Amino acid sequence: MAVRSQTPPPKPRVRPTDAATPAEARTRLNEWIAERGLKATRQRDLIVDTFFSATGHLSVDELLSKVQDRDENIGAATVYRTMKILADSGLASPRHFEDGQTRYEAAIGRHHHDHLICTSCHAIIEFENERIEELQDLVARQHGFLVTRHKLELYGLCKVCQARQPKR
Repeated sequence: MAVRSQTPPPKPRVRPTDAATPAEARTRLNEWIAERGLKATRQRDLIVDTFFSATGHLSVDELLSKVQDRDENIGAATVYRTMKILADSGLASPRHFEDGQTRYEAAIGRHHHDHLICTSCHAIIEFENERIEELQDLVARQHGFLVTRHKLELYGLCKVCQARQPKR
């Protein structure tokens, strides 16, 4: 007689309502830094403010450009170190899309979403689809698998790039 594994029913998804403000992010980061005996710096605060004021998925070079618009004396190494700290503290998520650059997105005050990535212009479109999430939960339950995290990235051509394609 086959024994079927009993899996718990899916848990409801909890979704934060609003993205974190730069001030909230700075407060959380300063708490994390203090717990580790590190010091807060004006440059790091400026980078955090710039990052959490921006939208989308920023590479370090893109963030550096925005930061240097506010203070041209901040260098790439400081931005790289700050983004590592933001990632280590759970405030930013590094993403590795096919363009070869690590891109970062805010990880606090946001709910789960997935990505459509254009392989031509590299546009990144965020989307949510509860049916996909439910299906992933169902597949995991059917296999007795406990999902701790996941990401879904779909690669193809956006509407604009499709329109640029020659007609066949």
